[in-house]
Amino acid sequence: MAMLSRFERYPLTFGPTPIEYLPRLTAHLGGAVELFAKREDCNSGLAFGGNKLRKLEYIVPDAIASNADTLVSIGGVQSNHTRMVAAVAAKLGMQCLLIQESWVPHEDAVYDRVGNILLSRIMGAETRLVDEGFDIGIRESWTRALEEVRARGGKPYAIPAGASVHKFGGLGYVGFAEEVRAQEAAMGLRFDYVIVCTVTGSTHAGMVVGFAADGRARNVIGIDASGTPAQTKAQVLDIARNTAALLEAADVTADDIVLLEDYAYPAYGVPSKATAEAIRLCARLEGMITDPVYEGKSMQGLIDLVQKGFFPAGSKILYAHLGGAPALNGYSYTFRNG
Repeated sequence: MAMLSRFERYPLTFGPTPIEYLPRLTAHLGGAVELFAKREDCNSGLAFGGNKLRKLEYIVPDAIASNADTLVSIGGVQSNHTRMVAAVAAKLGMQCLLIQESWVPHEDAVYDRVGNILLSRIMGAETRLVDEGFDIGIRESWTRALEEVRARGGKPYAIPAGASVHKFGGLGYVGFAEEVRAQEAAMGLRFDYVIVCTVTGSTHAGMVVGFAADGRARNVIGIDASGTPAQTKAQVLDIARNTAALLEAADVTADDIVLLEDYAYPAYGVPSKATAEAIRLCARLEGMITDPVYEGKSMQGLIDLVQKGFFPAGSKILYAHLGGAPALNGYSYTFRNG
């Protein structure tokens, strides 16, 4: 990872994630463009893995250097990110305090007892349910939790929602772009577009900086799943600029951030009928499991864009599968008949 060689990385993943061709989904959508998936959901043996681990690899060295004993983070009740922080804390022998806010207006009887939050509890994290609405910004409940750890004599290390606005939050997905370039060379092809789900923004931002190195920044198509696209787009740009500055790379402009706003409805974490249909289609054609919060919405976006002819014929499209399937357990009533 040439661009990242100056930064310390703590390995939490198996190595480069596989890229697989999706022949049945490609054929089902008419065959004019070829669809591939990069399986970030299969990147680690740590609690089902996912995109947040790629970010945490560059954050953990700083946490260790700070002599922290407790990782403190925040997310929604079914946050993939907080699950990954719990797994990393267990791996490092640290304590973990997770603020789980009620970001999703979703009523399922077992919503706060299954999936991601269940895994976090099994791994020994203290999970605190806080009744606060969705916001990708810095949260008061999180800053209070940091103070609380200090008050009880602990040494907290702050990891923001999605590991995104952390100073090193964008580095992991710069590495993703470098990894894709090496895989393209080995496969003898080049991807024309990368589809990524965007909420807290550092996955998208890191990709933009990484792919800017070969002129493909605007070929990273973010599918908004936040439902707060103006705030999300501004945060992606901010993280991308900070990351580019850290790497002494060329600056990123607002035009480099492509964020499509058509698929986040009805709200963050709530699947529309079209999201559920995309989840079923992808599962039934490829056996690939996507979730109602992130990947189902970016898959819905990918399917719709292909059907609308958004991509020129002959395009090769890389769908970034960021993980998140454990959250499906919190939507068991929605999918009770499959």
